Amino acid sequence: MLYLYDGSLDVPTILKDWYESEANSNYGAYIPFVGTVRSEDEIDGLSFDIYEPILNKWFNDWQDKAKEKGAVIKMAHSRGDVMLHESSYIAAVFSPKRRVALEFIDEFVEDFKASAPIWKYDLKDGQRVYALDRSTAIKGSGLLS
Repeated sequence: MLYLYDGSLDVPTILKDWYESEANSNYGAYIPFVGTVRSEDEIDGLSFDIYEPILNKWFNDWQDKAKEKGAVIKMAHSRGDVMLHESSYIAAVFSPKRRVALEFIDEFVEDFKASAPIWKYDLKDGQRVYALDRSTAIKGSGLLS
């Protein structure tokens, strides 16, 4: 389940909703990860653009991997502006066994940072500036790929 929101994420509500939606699913582990915009380089926040068709494909591939292990992955991400100390990203894995959830959340978050088609901009002095130095090229992208 992939959820996209405009602006910052309401972490307590999302985590509670996810927990309640899986409460009777007999999972032994629920491992959430919450990403928060931190203060660095004098930014006021971050802004995000998302290319949804590729993100949906990427996420569905991860759901298929999780299903093979009897697990479920959920993810929420922000579109647009997210200010300092607010959340822009939440991921969670539900699985029958803790080891599966622990391994999947680590692999999922790392692959998200490397592969998800989400572009990050710094919000600084009322302007939106592409965060090139903190961006990763998507595998297979570019003219000569």
